[in-house]
Amino acid sequence: MNNQIISVPDPRPAAASEPRGVSPRPNSAAVAPPRILVVEDEAALSLLLSYNLEAEGFIVERVERGDEAELRLVESPPDLVILDWMLPGVSGLEICRRMRARDATRSLPVIMLTARGDESERVRGLSIGADDYIVKPFSVPELMARVRALLRRARPDRVAALLTAGDLALDRENWRVSRGDRNVHLGPTEFRLLEYLMGKPGRVFSRAQLLDSIWGFSAEIDERTVDVHVGRLRKALSQGGERDPIRTIRGAGYSFDETFGKND
Repeated sequence: MNNQIISVPDPRPAAASEPRGVSPRPNSAAVAPPRILVVEDEAALSLLLSYNLEAEGFIVERVERGDEAELRLVESPPDLVILDWMLPGVSGLEICRRMRARDATRSLPVIMLTARGDESERVRGLSIGADDYIVKPFSVPELMARVRALLRRARPDRVAALLTAGDLALDRENWRVSRGDRNVHLGPTEFRLLEYLMGKPGRVFSRAQLLDSIWGFSAEIDERTVDVHVGRLRKALSQGGERDPIRTIRGAGYSFDETFGKND
């Protein structure tokens, strides 16, 4: 499957007033959500990254020029930087080098985005101080997973590794799902689908939005694929009359039931 950068998603549906039933959340009142600086001069890609990061509960700042990024990093260092290699003003490679030379940003996690896929270029980016390196075009779910992994290592207090709702638990770090005393065996796609829905309880996602966020763009996949994988997920989660935590909203899409675990 050819995972590629996708077009900017449709306008997001209205969010639930306050997610209930799933904890912990990165944007809980007790802990401020991580701040991520996106430094990318392609407007459509920058908007796409911002949309998906905000959907994960992060605070996002966007700049298009390397010199603007330099100012932001000096004034108010974020928790993580997504940094394009080729930028107007100052290159991403030079920004990364300068970050590693300053005490305030020396240990700040950096994911480098680039169209340069050669091994020598990857080595160059990592040797200059980038923590991770991802080549365009890329899968959005893969990038989100890398963001969470870096934040968990750098700021474990800011990103939840475990999502729970009632007797259902999803362990992001070990890729495990359980329901009560039973292990739930999911394929990679079903795991990502559950993680995405469970992380935003009550919020309704259209099939197109789920297709964009979970699979990325592929000409070989249509919206019926979402229904197939939701069906597999439901079968794995609900056995022997167990309550189904996934809601189908006719004509709109799917959501994780925000009352799950509350009224059982």
